[in-house]
Amino acid sequence: MIIAANWKMNPDLETAGMLASRLAGISFGNVKRVLFAPHPYIIPMSIRLAQSDITLGGQDCHTAESGAHTGDVSALMLRDSGATMVLVGHSERRSDHGEDDALIMAKANAALAHNLDVMICVGETRNDREAGNAESVVLAQLQGSIPKAMDPARLIVAYEPVWAIGTGLVPSSEDIAAMHENISSWLSSAFPNRGDTHIPVLYGGSVKPGNAAEILSLPAVDGALVGGASLDADGFEAICAAASNVA
Repeated sequence: MIIAANWKMNPDLETAGMLASRLAGISFGNVKRVLFAPHPYIIPMSIRLAQSDITLGGQDCHTAESGAHTGDVSALMLRDSGATMVLVGHSERRSDHGEDDALIMAKANAALAHNLDVMICVGETRNDREAGNAESVVLAQLQGSIPKAMDPARLIVAYEPVWAIGTGLVPSSEDIAAMHENISSWLSSAFPNRGDTHIPVLYGGSVKPGNAAEILSLPAVDGALVGGASLDADGFEAICAAASNVA
């Protein structure tokens, strides 16, 4: 099981430090934890987490290694700051910044070039689902966003239905399981020579302590990408504990 915290543009540095120290002070032997911290916090969080088993990641990266890109952060900068993973393709990047699949694939390639593992997000809108297009939209995002020749051991996929992120709405268990099984099937076809390498597929979208056990028990769900609930130490630990019980 993988439980990843996406702090997004939160919190203040003092709170971030207290959260990181709390997370670093406890471990779950059969759960891999990941923290996607805001870019200014990568170095202080790398110090806080240095003696823990928590993987530190950035929330995005640029396609270029350097250059005239004011406000952007390169994969090289993330790596040099202590990150070993990066999140790309989150729906908030796709919607707020107009990022398309081709750009996300280019960012993934940039991350891989600097030895960062990559978590790629996919997910449909409410309109897509109501029109019966959820599966085709998600599979098209996978096809367009994942580099064709990447090492599958460096890849994690996060399925986040856009309409469930931060809304409190959650798809039915049947819908989550069906989408995860479709994604897993697509990954098997896309990486036929991966051998024993398993590409984890996480679920994200209003994951909370109250629903984590049910979601994490579903077929083909390998963990969770947690947004708002990851800013509460007790809540995030409860989700990790639920994952530990399932694993």
